[in-house]
Amino acid sequence: MEFRVWKCEEAIMEEKDAKKEAFRKYLESSGAVDALTKVLVALYEQNEKPSSALEFIQQKLGGPTIYEYEKLQAEISDLQTKYNELQHEDACKELEELKNMHSSVSPSTKETNDGEPLKDEHVEKNS
Repeated sequence: MEFRVWKCEEAIMEEKDAKKEAFRKYLESSGAVDALTKVLVALYEQNEKPSSALEFIQQKLGGPTIYEYEKLQAEISDLQTKYNELQHEDACKELEELKNMHSSVSPSTKETNDGEPLKDEHVEKNS
């Protein structure tokens, strides 16, 4: 019984090792290992270490600084607000145009799709 458990644990370890090796090869072939190594070497070689190692790494890998990121987030929020306002304005204009089109057509000239005149259902009943 112990032998079977040991063999099962060994198989699990081999599978984990194979996954780790495949991931390592993926990182190497994609250039991620080289890029990270260069950034870490640059950080190591800094005479004065930056206050934020993570921000240094992000900057060297081409990402925005925290300040730039926050500025971009604010810009996105402003643009979203303007977009929503324009959408509302466009919808109002379209609704107004439809109202104008509807009011310019006299009730006697309105027809259904089959050519029959429409009955104006909005005429007051107390006339």
